Amino acid sequence: MQTETPLKKTLSWLFENKVMLMFAALCIGAVAVSGNTVGFVLGNVLIRFGRNGFTVLSLLIPVLAGMGLNFSIVIGAIAAQTGLFFAVDWGLTGMTGMLVAFLITTPLTMLFGFGVGRLFNKMKGAEMIAGLILGYFADGLYQLFFLYILGGILPVRTNSLVIPGGIGIKNTIDLTGNMKYALDLVKLVDLVLALAVLLAIIAIIQIVARRKNGQPFPVKTLVLLVLAALIYGLTFIPAVGDYFRTDRLPIVSTIEMGAAIAVLYAVWKLVSHKLRPDGKFRVRRCLMIIGVAAALYASTYIPLVYSIIKNASIAVLPFALIAGLCVFNKVFLSTRLGQNMRTVGQSQVIANASGIHVDRVRVIAMIMSTVLAGWGQLIYLQNLGTFATYGAHLQVGQFAIAALLVGGASVQKATNKQAITGIILFHTLFIVAPEAGAKLFNNAMIGEYFRVFVSYGVIALSLAMHAWQRKTKPALKLEMPD
Repeated sequence: MQTETPLKKTLSWLFENKVMLMFAALCIGAVAVSGNTVGFVLGNVLIRFGRNGFTVLSLLIPVLAGMGLNFSIVIGAIAAQTGLFFAVDWGLTGMTGMLVAFLITTPLTMLFGFGVGRLFNKMKGAEMIAGLILGYFADGLYQLFFLYILGGILPVRTNSLVIPGGIGIKNTIDLTGNMKYALDLVKLVDLVLALAVLLAIIAIIQIVARRKNGQPFPVKTLVLLVLAALIYGLTFIPAVGDYFRTDRLPIVSTIEMGAAIAVLYAVWKLVSHKLRPDGKFRVRRCLMIIGVAAALYASTYIPLVYSIIKNASIAVLPFALIAGLCVFNKVFLSTRLGQNMRTVGQSQVIANASGIHVDRVRVIAMIMSTVLAGWGQLIYLQNLGTFATYGAHLQVGQFAIAALLVGGASVQKATNKQAITGIILFHTLFIVAPEAGAKLFNNAMIGEYFRVFVSYGVIALSLAMHAWQRKTKPALKLEMPD
């Protein structure tokens, strides 16, 4: 068996990641030309990451199920805006209003996702163009609903939302004073308490189920439950409590916390391997995790790095939800349904021969993607604090897909790592491109056109480069999300 030399491996990696590397080079050049400080760009990228990250990650499952880039997530955004509108109209505020918006959005997105999945099964091979056109069609129905039915047929309680004349909704809905920052202001201590309660419920269900089947107690779940309860108990210690009673976590603290969790995870894995040896277990990977975590923590003591990150912070709950979705994507693909989706994505013929109900798997993938996109739009709107009634959903699909492609994903392959990389690169370029364009061409208007060029240009360029890569190297492999 012939093995690849380090040079060939490097060249292969460069070739496979050329899209991401090209945009990384563009970002570095644009930041340098714009004159913005790295700290300023980092702070704005983190805000946009928390706002858009969930929506971009909602695109992964359809790609892995072989349905390409899901332009129809616009329909999920429409459902979210409908749910949010009714929550505002009913006078609900804060988390109560957001929970009601989620409760309205979820069944609507499930219904829409089911319909889209059934339609895509009739149009196999043309899902992307069908999704794009379907988004425009849904936008027409949405406008009919908000311009004519609301106020005309269905009564609207809040008169300030209605166009003078009594029929139709105003162009802009202001969320200030009701749902603005409803999720962003959730404190870390509340999140820990919610996690402890969730783990307690899971542990009780598992204990009851295992006792019924005569199986041993779920030790891992119980240990996690005790750990979560212990962390929550620590919040009552004044010195530690101040650390947890915050809704904005400084990046320095985030790195400290992330490094500690990574080390604990690696130690947990090493201890588990010691107690129950596994032939496939890679000790080197755990040691690498510990080493990277230690290096990352040590980097915060470098003056240059500290000066860049000292003023940056993240909203706790949106980033926790994004991290949770990454974990979900990873765990989901190890389940039977996830494996079936991978098989369908690789070859529908083989999936059919294996007894997998291909159409049903594709419909489930679309339902999941549409529901996640709807939730992502709610996270986006509450952070923005206002939404254009007739335009907030229009470019959701293009921006999310552009971000995913910039990270190196394609219509056949998409991972958590590529989504995260793409969000960072896309929004970095989106932030600095106007100023870089203005300085290069000495015209502020040309700088503004850079935003349009960035959002649409990257989709065309990325698809073209991936098509060229596929022609050059047709044997692509589907990968598990990282």
